[in-house]
Amino acid sequence: MFRTPLTLFRTLAIAEAISWTLLIGGLILRATADLAVAVTVGGGIHGFVFLAYGATAILVAKNQRWGAGPAIVAIGSAVIPYATIPTEVWLHRSGRLAGPWRLEPTADPRDAAWHDRLMRWFLHRPWVLAALIVLAVATLFVVLLIVGPPGGRD
Repeated sequence: MFRTPLTLFRTLAIAEAISWTLLIGGLILRATADLAVAVTVGGGIHGFVFLAYGATAILVAKNQRWGAGPAIVAIGSAVIPYATIPTEVWLHRSGRLAGPWRLEPTADPRDAAWHDRLMRWFLHRPWVLAALIVLAVATLFVVLLIVGPPGGRD
């Protein structure tokens, strides 16, 4: 399904934009129809997809060997509504999403680092990697729900 970093990143960038629509729609419904549950549902979906997009951006940045600048832009784009789409287009057009997953070591000295070996181990086991990312995102999501919404509770 996600045979390349491009397909995974593009899918999550689009999902993040869709989740913004759900959140904004929920805010509109709360303001116009006094339907507070719409924000709860839209916000919950958006929060989970936001975290999943961030995890994906980190994984793809590591695989593609981005510098700090493109990685920060990719992660930070999730904060601005719909910005993940132009960010994905920019990363794609600049060649930063080109190429396969780095499953095998190369002559590049960076491939000898422990974290690169660990990443390749997980990339050879995509279901384990996906389960681990989902578990980490779900755990962080629950912790953030317990902490409460930004700005405190009403």
